[in-house]
Amino acid sequence: MDPKETFVQLAAFEYVADVQAIKGRLEAEGIPVFLRDENILNSDPLISHAIGGVKLLVHAKDRERAQEIYDEIRAYAQDHLGHPIVCPNCKATKSEVYYSRKGIFYKLFPFFEKRKHKCLNCGIITKPGHP
Repeated sequence: MDPKETFVQLAAFEYVADVQAIKGRLEAEGIPVFLRDENILNSDPLISHAIGGVKLLVHAKDRERAQEIYDEIRAYAQDHLGHPIVCPNCKATKSEVYYSRKGIFYKLFPFFEKRKHKCLNCGIITKPGHP
């Protein structure tokens, strides 16, 4: 198989509905998209954390362009009031929800892990209870 025809993961989403707008935009730009675990989560959305959500895959040759499009339209993490999460290190407002899933307990029961945020600008992970 041609390495350019292999799929690479662009992103993962907690629910199938979360990925549909991005999938549509990529396909409108002529980028073929494959959603791994879409059917599993359509039948049982409560296991999303256990399997790592629905994965958005694109061909390796399309990865760079797909990443640019995704970065233009992606939704970043917000606080409970709808304001963007501000990184305490670099003050950027481009963070995503992050789960480390360290330890057997959190691998078996990921819904017990406290939500953290990872800054996409500097990479710092904000611990629970911190801004």
